[in-house]
Amino acid sequence: MTLRIVLRRAAKKEFEDAAAWYDEKRLGLGEEFIVEIEQAIEKAAAAPLRYPIVFGDIRRTVARRFPFSIYFRERNDMLVVLAVFHGRRDPAIWQRRV
Repeated sequence: MTLRIVLRRAAKKEFEDAAAWYDEKRLGLGEEFIVEIEQAIEKAAAAPLRYPIVFGDIRRTVARRFPFSIYFRERNDMLVVLAVFHGRRDPAIWQRRV
């Protein structure tokens, strides 16, 4: 059973900002980023327990092509995405959202 996906406001903004940044670098690259991140989130929603716990009850999946991780937790019938986070940013930023 695939969980319903909910992006927290901060995660949605990070996702949109990163897509816009990639699109500025090369037309179409932002869309490629969106597709990859959405696929990673959908895979996590289909099988959340296959991803490692990294902080409390928060799990992480890593994008293959882009240096981003998606941090999420399972709540009832939902996959709650807390962060779409660049690998070089300080993790304390998303950890404060918990």
